[in-house]
Amino acid sequence: MSLLSSILLGLIQGLAEFLPISSSGHLAIAEHFLGQAGVPATPDFFDVLLHLGTLVAVFVAYWKDIREMIVELIDGVRDLAHGTTPTPMPPARRLILLIIVATVPLFAVLPIKDWIEGLSGNIYFVAGALIVTGFLLFASDRVKKGRKAERSARLLDVFLVGVAQAIATCPGISRSGTTITAGCFVGFDRKFAVRFSFLMSIPAILGANILTLKDAITENTIIVSEIPVYLVGVAVAAVVGYACIRLLKMIADKGKFGWFAYYCWAAGLIVLALTLVLG
Repeated sequence: MSLLSSILLGLIQGLAEFLPISSSGHLAIAEHFLGQAGVPATPDFFDVLLHLGTLVAVFVAYWKDIREMIVELIDGVRDLAHGTTPTPMPPARRLILLIIVATVPLFAVLPIKDWIEGLSGNIYFVAGALIVTGFLLFASDRVKKGRKAERSARLLDVFLVGVAQAIATCPGISRSGTTITAGCFVGFDRKFAVRFSFLMSIPAILGANILTLKDAITENTIIVSEIPVYLVGVAVAAVVGYACIRLLKMIADKGKFGWFAYYCWAAGLIVLALTLVLG
């Protein structure tokens, strides 16, 4: 892993993890064409670190929400022990429940995790998935604006958003784009759809990274001497990821997610063309 490759992959991860253009798809494309140029494949351990870098960005951008949820989690356990759970449930505590329900569909992906990860090696699938992501984003701008937030969102609503997140484990399908679009379709306020998408990514990213890290340790693929180079890419991913979260918040206010549809269509078609020409 060269320093330049580390910075490039960190930049791609930071940009594509939160902008609705699929980080997994872009990393797969970068690795495909870097591989054709003679650059070694990205180690699984580095992939874990890149995702942790973008997770740091989520914690920084949404620390107020996360802090409130931590406090409510502690208070909720105490209330359960004493039988003093308030009605209605405090918003931050209900948000925890919504995130838990939205995470459940991911467990259905576990039995086919290796097969889904293998799709990243099929550049035709990745390019096609980017084009599908474009259609989802294009549709999101044409949905009637909703008003639901943590106080009014139903458990069925967040479960359906969770199903969208499970589908988005396929490389090329944007996790943020798919979950935000699903949120808009079930009637979420656009700002809440973005906020919920990022907050629900925390257990998803942590869970995926724990599984990948376990595989990396088991297979002994961690190259200790390259960790300093990895950390540069992680820092790039964290800084760029935070900037992209701020950008997406502004875009959410204007309801212009469809802008990214044109990019996804162009990227998918260009990758297909290059793959057909270069082989």
